[in-house]
Amino acid sequence: MDITILDSRVLAGTKYNLRRVSFEYTDRTGQRETQTRYVFDRGNGAAILLYNRAAGTVILTRQFRLPTWLNGNPTGMLVEVCAGELDDEAPEAAIRRETEEEVGFRVGEVMRVFDAYLSPGAATEIVTFFIAEYSAAMKVGEGGGLAAEHEEIEVLEMPYAEAMRMVRSGEIRDARTIMLLLWVRGQIFPYI
Repeated sequence: MDITILDSRVLAGTKYNLRRVSFEYTDRTGQRETQTRYVFDRGNGAAILLYNRAAGTVILTRQFRLPTWLNGNPTGMLVEVCAGELDDEAPEAAIRRETEEEVGFRVGEVMRVFDAYLSPGAATEIVTFFIAEYSAAMKVGEGGGLAAEHEEIEVLEMPYAEAMRMVRSGEIRDARTIMLLLWVRGQIFPYI
C-alpha cells in the first residue's frame, strides 16, 4: 500500500503515548483515501509459559488489571502467563528477567514459539511468546513482582488440565495465556 502520513499528534503520554494519526493511502480500486486513527504506543513485550512435563503442571500468575475491571471483570483479577515489557532489552533477556521477578524461577533453555500483535487495530505492541520447562531446582525466589513497580503478583502452580478447564469456564481470559496454553497442548501435553 502507498501510505502517506499527513499528521501525527501525541494526545497524551508519559511512558506510553496515545497518538492521533491522519494518513492517506491508495485503496484497492486505485482511489486515494484519507483516514484518522488513534494509536496507542506502549512498547513491545514478551510472555512465557513455564511447564513441567513430568508433573503435568504449569506456572501462571494472578494479579489486578485495572482495564479488565473497567470493562466488566468484577474483581479485576486476571490469571495469566508471566509477561512484561522489553524495556530496551532483547525479548529473551526481558522474559528471563520477568520470570525471576514475577514467579521466582531461573529457567534454562527457553524456546521462542511465535510473535503476535494482540490488538493491531489500536496498539503498536508486538509480543514475543516463549515456553520453558521448569523444575523445583530452578526456584531462586518467591516471585511476586517488584515492590518498586507496585506489583502484587500471586504465583500459581497448577495441573495443565486445570488451566485448560479454567479457559473453558472463562476463569482464564487473557489472550496471551490462552494462546500459549493451546500451543503447548499440541506440542507438550498432547495426551490431555
